[in-house]
Amino acid sequence: MVTMKEEELFRLRKNEIRKGLLKYTRKAFGILPKIEKPRILDIGCGSGISTLELARLSKGEIIGIDIDQSALDEFVQNIKIAGLTSRVQAVNHSLFDIDFPDRSFDIIWSEGSIYAIGFKKGLQKWKRFLKPYGFMVVHDEKGNVSKKVEQIQKCNYTLLDYFVLSQETWWSEYFAPLEQLIAEYRTILTTPQLPKGLRQAQGELDMFKRHPERNSSVCFILKNA
Repeated sequence: MVTMKEEELFRLRKNEIRKGLLKYTRKAFGILPKIEKPRILDIGCGSGISTLELARLSKGEIIGIDIDQSALDEFVQNIKIAGLTSRVQAVNHSLFDIDFPDRSFDIIWSEGSIYAIGFKKGLQKWKRFLKPYGFMVVHDEKGNVSKKVEQIQKCNYTLLDYFVLSQETWWSEYFAPLEQLIAEYRTILTTPQLPKGLRQAQGELDMFKRHPERNSSVCFILKNA
């Protein structure tokens, strides 16, 4: 069986694999013009791995929202460990019903969450929270890039740049290491029932293997026109 301590270690090691993808967060942030201490909204922040990286990169104030309270609890602990409680806030809030004053943020950041509301709808609904000439960074399933570029223009954004992460990149940099980690932990299980963390990780891996073509992704960097 896997003990609580071992499951916690699994979570930490999985997070280290996820942190290997932070170079793409840094790449996207590097395309933005420099803003002095920006106010940032991270939609669908999860446990805050990217959010904390944004805090380090921007020196600004960040609010991360998500509805997964267990992930937010982990995020809160990591905010304290990083010494960023004065600049980073974790809030349990749905992306379907965002409630902030209009024009509140210099940057809206969304890594893997806009699919839940729909690409065009997310661009439309979230636009009002951006300051004039603010910026939005959206990392989404690749899909039809040309159609998404057209939707960006129709929603009155300027496309500054975009880049694609291929399914090969996702496999080599995330899913292959995750598969190895899961296999390692399966060797110490005495029952077929996976603990929650391993079960979620196995679900991610199974989804990738069923639909690898859906695991190409694209990161758009937009300016509010």
